[in-house]
Amino acid sequence: MTKVIRIAVGSLIAAGLAFSSASAAEHKMKATLSSASEVPANASTGKGMAEITVNDTTKEVSWKVTFEGLTGDAVAAHIHGPAAAGANAGVMVNFGMGPLKSPIEGKATATDEQIAAIMAGNAYVNIHTPTNKGGEIRGQLAK
Repeated sequence: MTKVIRIAVGSLIAAGLAFSSASAAEHKMKATLSSASEVPANASTGKGMAEITVNDTTKEVSWKVTFEGLTGDAVAAHIHGPAAAGANAGVMVNFGMGPLKSPIEGKATATDEQIAAIMAGNAYVNIHTPTNKGGEIRGQLAK
């Protein structure tokens, strides 16, 4: 009976470790997008939400970005970084060129440096329109 219990306990531990390792590879990040978060801020009443999943094993970044109320068509959308809130930076991950409709969904491969910036909260999602070429709504990514 003791041998059966040891085998059962060992199996449960192994299964738990396998689950921990698999789930540790995926990290969920979110951002609330608004014109007030733009640098500089603008008067748009647009708003949105970005849900980003980073897999640090496969180096895949996937996204679902929803938005509404923009001053015109979304002509580009990206993850920018590395940058803290209030600072601007270059494009790290391109979501596509427009016109883009909500929701924007996709995936791309990222570098280790890009993944590190995203995971550290040093990246933001930005949606660009013809009226606000530098960005109409923006949100800093956070866990």
